[in-house]
Amino acid sequence: MPRNSSEITPYIEALASLSNEAHSITTEMYYEHDVKRGLRDLNGNGVVAGLTEISQIQNKIVGADGELLPCAGELYYRGINVRELVAGATEEKRHAFEECAYLLLTSRLPNSEELREFTSTLGAYRNLPSSFVRDIILKAPGKNMMNILSRSVLALYAYDENPDDISIPNVLRQCIALIAQFPILAVYGYQSYQHYHNGQSLFIHYPKPEYDTAENLLHILREDGKFTKLEADLLDLALVLHMEHGGGNNSTFTTHVVSSSGTDTYSAVAAALGSLKGPRHGGANIKVVQMFDDMKREIDTTSEEEIRNYLVRLLDKQAFDKAGLIYGMGHAVYSISDPRAQILEKYAYQLSVEKGMESEYQLYKTVARLAPEIIASKRKMYKGVSPNVDFFSGLVYRMLGLPEELYTPIFAVARIAGWSAHRIEELQCAGKIIRPAYIAVKPITSYIPLDKRD
Repeated sequence: MPRNSSEITPYIEALASLSNEAHSITTEMYYEHDVKRGLRDLNGNGVVAGLTEISQIQNKIVGADGELLPCAGELYYRGINVRELVAGATEEKRHAFEECAYLLLTSRLPNSEELREFTSTLGAYRNLPSSFVRDIILKAPGKNMMNILSRSVLALYAYDENPDDISIPNVLRQCIALIAQFPILAVYGYQSYQHYHNGQSLFIHYPKPEYDTAENLLHILREDGKFTKLEADLLDLALVLHMEHGGGNNSTFTTHVVSSSGTDTYSAVAAALGSLKGPRHGGANIKVVQMFDDMKREIDTTSEEEIRNYLVRLLDKQAFDKAGLIYGMGHAVYSISDPRAQILEKYAYQLSVEKGMESEYQLYKTVARLAPEIIASKRKMYKGVSPNVDFFSGLVYRMLGLPEELYTPIFAVARIAGWSAHRIEELQCAGKIIRPAYIAVKPITSYIPLDKRD
């Protein structure tokens, strides 16, 4: 018998072996039945599962002969190019996360008064319920920030006087509150983890009403509560670039699937968080910085030849985690370029100068230049490969001094705005539960009485 619930006993091992032996689905069977694994074809095109007005990705154009051709990637929020949203806010010397959240939720850009009122509303919702930090976060500290965040979101259900009402006004209220509270939940969960598991001093800073999302996150995270303007600008930019990416990404699709059942907002968001926690979705930028740390330990990073050889060894499963991947390179949708990576790279250089980390920035640039060429020479590819947003976001977070444990929660701090917009859209438009089909391939057999089984 198991001594504790986490112990894998010989009996469990034996059951696992039975399960593995019984598994007979092969890769060839997916082609035989024309099943799109991962809901994507060989060219990376997703199976169409719905309609959305929230965001759009452009990665192909129609050629002269009508053939679809790869093009530089573009991303649109409610029809507006994200490059324009970033450029407009930068030119006016202000942050863009709040106005982009308003845009995603309402389908229009706010005027000055609307933006002021929306920002003020977010500020009013940032304070957590009375005793919530003590009873939910500090009394049960966890070791994984995403699990802490999920648990906190589910706990908020009990503090909501009308949690199951899925009318649009009530869901919008819940979503605005979660957008405001996510930075607080993420950072307080991290502070609890640092104190109870790593023996660090515990400090809890309250959010400031005059600070926006990016500023408050840096303020409550740092012991002295201080940050530079450029630091806040870069974090705001990263939040804007991560807040939405079409309905087809795993966590947003999860939001649609769970919302279609008619469940409450907290359950839907917790499900999306569970999806984002997976290393194939939300944890890629952690792998990027860890890969670069390993590279700096193993080779002379001033030598382009040694960098090239290291990248080859990565693909040959002879370096870092031996997974055969160059992390931060390639994307399920983009081929020629990821617009988010291009935008972030431009501003990352400014931060590298402020932090005295130009050499680190140049190393990333070198890998970004060499990796596509090396991948193309060693892999059969159906589309091009280029740096994705995780490649440079990991560098930005490292320069900002953000702990790796918070990389994925900060992704969630941004993406909750997109999830919220998609949940509302699902409730407004669908009316049917999402129920995909699976082809059964196990032969039909007869029941065997218990006393006649081997």
